[in-house]
Amino acid sequence: MPVITTIDDLKRLHERRVPRMFYDYAESGSWTEQTFRENTTDFEQIRLRQRVAVDMSGRSTKTQMIGQDVAMPVALAPVGLTGMQHADGEIKAARAAEAFGVPFTLSTMSINSIEDVAEATTKPFWFQLYTMRDEDYVARLIQRAKDAKCSALVITLDLQILGQRHKDLKNGLSAPPKLTAKTLANLATKWSWGIGMMGAKRRSFGNIVGHVHGVDDTANLGAWTAEQFDPTLDWGKIAKLKEQWGGKVILKGILDADDARMALKVGADAIIVSNHGGRQFDGAPAAISVLPAIARAVGDRAKILFDSGVRGGLDIARALALGADFVLLGRAFMYG
Repeated sequence: MPVITTIDDLKRLHERRVPRMFYDYAESGSWTEQTFRENTTDFEQIRLRQRVAVDMSGRSTKTQMIGQDVAMPVALAPVGLTGMQHADGEIKAARAAEAFGVPFTLSTMSINSIEDVAEATTKPFWFQLYTMRDEDYVARLIQRAKDAKCSALVITLDLQILGQRHKDLKNGLSAPPKLTAKTLANLATKWSWGIGMMGAKRRSFGNIVGHVHGVDDTANLGAWTAEQFDPTLDWGKIAKLKEQWGGKVILKGILDADDARMALKVGADAIIVSNHGGRQFDGAPAAISVLPAIARAVGDRAKILFDSGVRGGLDIARALALGADFVLLGRAFMYG
């Protein structure tokens, strides 16, 4: 293995190692991918002011996030299908976050379940919730997160309707992958991934399969998921979810100052300035470009988290300089 010095190094290794459909799932955006691209290129336009002759001794990256001591102002973002990028990917990522001292966020669309991750870790993690039409399932999912001692509920607001991701459609994305001639040819070149997956704890969506009536395997999972994202999600429903959870709530997907103010009204403990990594609404602004206005609107009334386009420590510094309190890493950790 070469000496790894940047996230781009990890990305190149990731592309070599995993099947094409899962690499494309991670490395893609919706529609024309304009927003996906600008999430990173807009970062490149930001310059930091350099000052000198300042005492730099005693510096530390340690801080606190919604009552939790952390090693640095970073958390691992919720990334669906992480367990398809690497065998038991969510468990490995959660353990790594715990060892380093930063929060880990488990996605609703994870391969390893809430219970799997709780069993494999010793400290609380965050759980990310997609709101579904099936309110009974959502209630049971929230209770499972409570039972697992999750320390915060991250409610995603920008996936009421699934964004159209052309690469996924062309690849016939599924978990586990469908064994077509094209898929088999690609899998034959990814033998280390395959060996790992043979010993994986799970190879399908652990938070859904077996927990929903009529969804006991992957054959009927896709149809259920496509029908379940709730297009009627509004601030009233968000307030009810917060009450149902009863703990710390973080609202993810804020791109507008008015929405940030609404998040404060429903009692959010923190917000995440995010455009879903460019995977939902193509044509939306790069997340970093709207951060300053949102930071001014929120002030010190809630913590401001940021994700979308972060590819290293310099980007973290830029986000903090523009008003974020904390930064989430998604693709950056998943490549690793």
